Amino acid sequence: MIQVVVTESYDASCAYVADMICKLVNEKPACKLGLATGGTPVPMYKKLIEANKAGKVDFSAVHTVNLDEYCGIPGTHDQSYRYFMDTNLFDHINIDKANTYVAQGMGDAEANAAELEAKVYEGGVADLQLLGIGNNGHIAFNEASDTLHATAHIEKLTESTINANARFFERKEDVPTTAITMGMGDILAAKCVVLIATGLAKTDAIRGLVMSDEITTHNPSTMLKMHPNAVVVIDKELADAVGYKG
Repeated sequence: MIQVVVTESYDASCAYVADMICKLVNEKPACKLGLATGGTPVPMYKKLIEANKAGKVDFSAVHTVNLDEYCGIPGTHDQSYRYFMDTNLFDHINIDKANTYVAQGMGDAEANAAELEAKVYEGGVADLQLLGIGNNGHIAFNEASDTLHATAHIEKLTESTINANARFFERKEDVPTTAITMGMGDILAAKCVVLIATGLAKTDAIRGLVMSDEITTHNPSTMLKMHPNAVVVIDKELADAVGYKG
């Protein structure tokens, strides 16, 4: 069941999701959050930082698990997702970093994927799983394909994903070609799933998600239609492009 929330702007979407997270943490201080990287959630994370600094939310007992990590780069690399989470959120709020988990990008990839799988369920599933969406509808690094994986695994990245991520690296050749990611079953296991999207490049993917009841592995986001508590937050510009009227 998809609940679609249309806001006036991207900033308003970020505020809406930040408020959802703050409300959850205030109601359940030791909650478990599934977190996402990428450009989309950054302004939302800034709002969480502001709320924490203003004393409106306390992250000291919160546990987090991230969706994915590149293979082949260490957590100290400025394009690793551990580095991203530290610099965009964890370094600026009162969370215990021992309670945060981002998969290891170095070492035995299969063992690292198995560790991520265990962390998804350790202490219970996520109370809220935050998601972005790729231009081709990919969720985390579950790429559009004939088949999808249920559990954490190593994913070979598509050319479109590599091209989309190339802007973050000095050269396209530096973009990792594989990543460790939660599987779709792991994502759907969360008690609540919240996807935030903006930008006209996401039009086709969001149209497939919210404008029909069809489910296809060629738009992995459509799997969210099977979740009993999924929220999709988009701004008016994207809603208009998709043709969503509410």
